[in-house]
Amino acid sequence: MVLTTDKKSISIHNTEAVSIAEIPVLAYADFKAQVLTWLHFEKCHCVAYFAYPFAGGLKFIAAIADDSNAQVYLLSHEQMGTQAIELDALSASAMPMHIYEREIAENYGVVFNNHPWPKPVRFAFNRFNQEMQVNDYPFYKIESDQLHEVGVGPIHAGVIEPGHFRFLCNGETVLHLEIQLGWQHRGVEQLYLDKKTLLQRAILSENIAGDTAVGHATASALLTESLTGANTQNTMLDIERTIALEWERIAMGIFDLSNLNVGIAYQLANSVFGALRTPVINFFQSWCGNRFGKSLIRPGGTHYPLTDELVAKMVAIMDDFETRFDAMAEKTFHLPSVLNRFDGIGKVTKKQMTLIGAVGQAAKAAGLIRDTRYTHPVMAYETLKVLPEMQNSGDVLARFTLRRLEIKQSIRMIRHLLDMRQYVDQESGSPLKQSEYSMKPNAFSLALVEGWRGEICHCAITDENGNLQHYKVKDPSFHNWLALALSLRNLEISDFPINNKSYNLSYCGFDL
Repeated sequence: MVLTTDKKSISIHNTEAVSIAEIPVLAYADFKAQVLTWLHFEKCHCVAYFAYPFAGGLKFIAAIADDSNAQVYLLSHEQMGTQAIELDALSASAMPMHIYEREIAENYGVVFNNHPWPKPVRFAFNRFNQEMQVNDYPFYKIESDQLHEVGVGPIHAGVIEPGHFRFLCNGETVLHLEIQLGWQHRGVEQLYLDKKTLLQRAILSENIAGDTAVGHATASALLTESLTGANTQNTMLDIERTIALEWERIAMGIFDLSNLNVGIAYQLANSVFGALRTPVINFFQSWCGNRFGKSLIRPGGTHYPLTDELVAKMVAIMDDFETRFDAMAEKTFHLPSVLNRFDGIGKVTKKQMTLIGAVGQAAKAAGLIRDTRYTHPVMAYETLKVLPEMQNSGDVLARFTLRRLEIKQSIRMIRHLLDMRQYVDQESGSPLKQSEYSMKPNAFSLALVEGWRGEICHCAITDENGNLQHYKVKDPSFHNWLALALSLRNLEISDFPINNKSYNLSYCGFDL
């Protein structure tokens, strides 16, 4: 932890814990000025901004990541008393803050003056205004006899979670898409406070977003280890967790390639890529007993070390996978009918991605580097020195191509990590026991993990007894749903399915 030279913030590294008392508390005007100064630079972006009840009022904490030096700046402000809180909106000058302020407003009734998009985020069951119902969502409207609206969902034809998409169209052309989520809010963050054991919280983490069980479980485990002071200087455990994250990236990347080909009726690629996914997710079953990697990640260690037998099986799967994947990818990515359907469709610019605070694949496909493996590395990523795969066109083809590149990159990383593993003598170690579980009192920590969609952030605050006082979860979909909406502007409504598939965002990861 380092106090910045102006004493208006402190800086920590990813997964570093700090005393709450050491986070500077600023007057809101100073807080706003400092945050806006940082966010003026592309190298900085907000990874967390939230409020929680504190001393008869609200305490607000912001975490601004500086991607140029692997630091995360922390600062806070407090608003005391029982009167309604009104603040000048940060998002009036820094658009990426819009979603954070909307969430705070929904949870605590804070009014952010001059906010450009003051709408509910997810209709949490414990929202401040209980009279506001999901059916009262204030959709954007244009009064015109020449325009019409098309509504899709929240009940969908396929196996999909509830979400409503409202298209404002001129004929077949989409002028505006608004995405309304929040139909099945589960109260995940409150459940972290209600559940008291390590096992309960680990299982909860795996179920934040079922297709990112490893990603969220890793973030939660790293955060727990940070707050307990557990000895995690274990190279083998770092290697195994990193391999699991990249294996999850391969599994979901190949699924997306298959699914995108469904959208254009190219059945050969759909079938081949779909078949290639099966041995990948089945390997998780061999490793830990669950095809999605649940039960693999636990604070302090693992119940399922990567044995030599499992390594041999993993290598055989990769060898076969890569041979068949390369052949099908070469054919698919040179097929004119595929390229013609994806090229130039659903285009978003780097500036748009910067303005909405996009992360992960959505950002990288438009030329914006947002990859915590590169900018805030932990575990074996510190050794790997990951250079993110990038695209610049920001269209469906870019997002399609990025999946292919990341799959190949993940395979290379896993092979390298398996080679490193041969030179590590220690074992990965056993998980923390409940009797050993004791968190630092009055502490704050955060963990950034690059899930396959992008940046996952978990934050936690403990009270004077070392119990969880507040827990905050951010899935990359929290930022990226707006990117999908931007992708549809001035396209035909029939282009929606492939745009949607090209992002493959999470409903449940958003609607916590």
